[in-house]
Amino acid sequence: MGRRVIQLKPLQKENVNSFYQWLNDPKVIQYSLSLFQKLNTEEEIDFWFKGVLRDAKTLSLGIYADEIFIGYAGISNFSSTNRSGEYYIFIGDKTYWGQGVGTEVTKQIIKIAFEEKELERLMLTVSVPNKGGVIAYTKAGFKEEGILRNAALRDGAFHDKIIMSILKTEYNGQT
Repeated sequence: MGRRVIQLKPLQKENVNSFYQWLNDPKVIQYSLSLFQKLNTEEEIDFWFKGVLRDAKTLSLGIYADEIFIGYAGISNFSSTNRSGEYYIFIGDKTYWGQGVGTEVTKQIIKIAFEEKELERLMLTVSVPNKGGVIAYTKAGFKEEGILRNAALRDGAFHDKIIMSILKTEYNGQT
């Protein structure tokens, strides 16, 4: 099998259909937004997704692997004063986990952050048990800054989250 083509494209209204299945899979949402733990019905998911499409303060892009919609990623919490933002990624299609897609998408978002959005700093938080996420972010150039202790409650237990960031001076312009 040849190398996958991973592209970021604007989200479309019909992308919501994939979230109906993804957000009802406990494994998929385990380390994702806390909000995802509460969205179950199509109506709740529709309401959330319409908000995502309307949110002009957050960059939200669909992730496509060989033209198949598999998730979304982007930058939230933009600060024009501090020239910073927070990276997020959600790969809902489990068949693409562990294949380097997260690393590739992360590199593409870093490029957008520093070349198009002219940010100085891009940060993220990742759950300690999400080992695949930690590996992908590290491969893309993020560095650990600290720990948020007992910051997430999943499956009846608390776990820590790692704060990571990358600075424009650490970005080498390669994706």
